[in-house]
Amino acid sequence: MSSKTFFSIEFDFHASPQLLYQYLSTPSGLSEWFADNVNSRGENFEFIWDDGEEHAKLINSKNNERIRFQWINGEEDEADYYFEFKIEVDEITKDVSLIVSDFSEEDELEESKLLWENLISDLKQVLGSA
Repeated sequence: MSSKTFFSIEFDFHASPQLLYQYLSTPSGLSEWFADNVNSRGENFEFIWDDGEEHAKLINSKNNERIRFQWINGEEDEADYYFEFKIEVDEITKDVSLIVSDFSEEDELEESKLLWENLISDLKQVLGSA
């Protein structure tokens, strides 16, 4: 069992927190940019890509602020790791930021960050926020 490294990346958005949250928390929103298809049953989500599928559990959410998923992969340390979307709004400028937090193997850290940058780029295009 190798321990994973925590990382987070911040992205600026030109979209309302409410709209952004819909694309982060609903199967239809997530299937627009994160996976080819997303299904959910309560707090259990199924993410489907061309080369397979992954299952995750919604473990924390606060409307229009944050949502946290935990991969269900059968590994004994799965409860230690999650990925989270956190929406922050600057009180003065009202600028909207999305902070993505995740864990990665140390030797895959740069690839993981690049993957998120590409995914968030897709999300920005879907939202017209590029």
